[in-house]
Amino acid sequence: MALTERDRRIVGLAVPALGTLAVEPLYILVDTAIVGRLGTVPLGGVAVASVVIAALLPVFNFLSYGTTARVAFLTGRDDHRGAGAVAMQGLWLCALVGVPLAVAVAAAAGPLVALVGGEGGIAAAGRTYLRISCVGIPAVLVAYVAHGYLRGVSAVRTTLVVAAVANAVNVVVELIFVYGFGWGVAGSAWSTVLAQIGAAAWFLLLLARRLLAVEAGSRPVPAEIRRLLVAGRRLFFRTAALFLALALATAVAARTDAATLAGHQITFQVHMFIALVLDSLAIPGQILVGRALGARDHVEARAVSRRLLGWGVVAGLVVATALAASSPWLPGVFSEDPAVLDRARLALLVAAVVQVPAAVAFVLDGILIGASDFRFLQWSTAAGLVVFVPFAAAVLARPQLGIVGLWCGLLAWMAGRAAANWARYRGETWMLSPGE
Repeated sequence: MALTERDRRIVGLAVPALGTLAVEPLYILVDTAIVGRLGTVPLGGVAVASVVIAALLPVFNFLSYGTTARVAFLTGRDDHRGAGAVAMQGLWLCALVGVPLAVAVAAAAGPLVALVGGEGGIAAAGRTYLRISCVGIPAVLVAYVAHGYLRGVSAVRTTLVVAAVANAVNVVVELIFVYGFGWGVAGSAWSTVLAQIGAAAWFLLLLARRLLAVEAGSRPVPAEIRRLLVAGRRLFFRTAALFLALALATAVAARTDAATLAGHQITFQVHMFIALVLDSLAIPGQILVGRALGARDHVEARAVSRRLLGWGVVAGLVVATALAASSPWLPGVFSEDPAVLDRARLALLVAAVVQVPAAVAFVLDGILIGASDFRFLQWSTAAGLVVFVPFAAAVLARPQLGIVGLWCGLLAWMAGRAAANWARYRGETWMLSPGE
């Protein structure tokens, strides 16, 4: 079947978004791969520091999501100067928050590393990695704003190019610093920081050119900063609920037995990788829905949303089928323990079913973020967590339910999120002048 113009717009945004989403996590993966060859202690140090970073930075993803939704809305209203001003206010927030945050985390590096279980040599390596990584925190926040603005104006290929080049530079520089100069964990951290600063500088040049072209002001606008902070508060609770559900699942697996924990970890990492694929359809939702609502075209907002949902269901069914088909052999890539393999195979079959409601939930998340419906997303995600808690409690009380019971809980959690989003989407409230 031939693609419609609407389909081509979706694909033109989703494919570069998928590339960017896949490339962004490579910083830590590259650090893990390179430092891992130095021994268990350096690798453990990177692991515990990475947990802190992974828990901290998503709190500020409102600088990306909130900016995308607002910029797309104003672009749809042909207010390009206003859209540029949103990016400028995001950069002011980076300056106001980024440096103090970096200083605070660096000062608290010791207690933070200890909190996630770092001891002895691992703790020392973790403190080194985390303190150096703090230098790059303001640059990461700048990248969030740049991603948000460039996505809002549909320049998604630009974000992919910058992310890909920055990661390539990180690989080369890290090999030199770690193996050539013998700097170990410190070299790994410094290479990542330099790549992040380089990407931020590149993004700033791109933003400067665009903001000058639309004559966006450079002064702080308190109203726009407050708007971003309100979105940030709501997205923080959404993100916290997501992380809490996933952390609770891992904690329950750990309290069942070692094989269940290992099987869960395999299934969880596969699920998170697939989530990148499905989440790429949320980016067109943020952009196209925000732009349609900015233009007061509710018919187009509804039409593009329906098309995105159709793509999402198809994508969910495809990855679900592929995951189910690969479940007999895929765990063998990660482990040779028969008990772990048995549990992972069972969990992957349930995880395959999860992908269909996950695709619906992710696409609707993107649509509702595009509509700046952050208040609803905050509470719907928290409600999903409530759905999962009884399953977690049941597995703790009856360990024989095991990994299947745990992943059935995650299936119920995802289905609950999809159902709540669907109920919201079927109404009209989410389309009522979200950017006003």
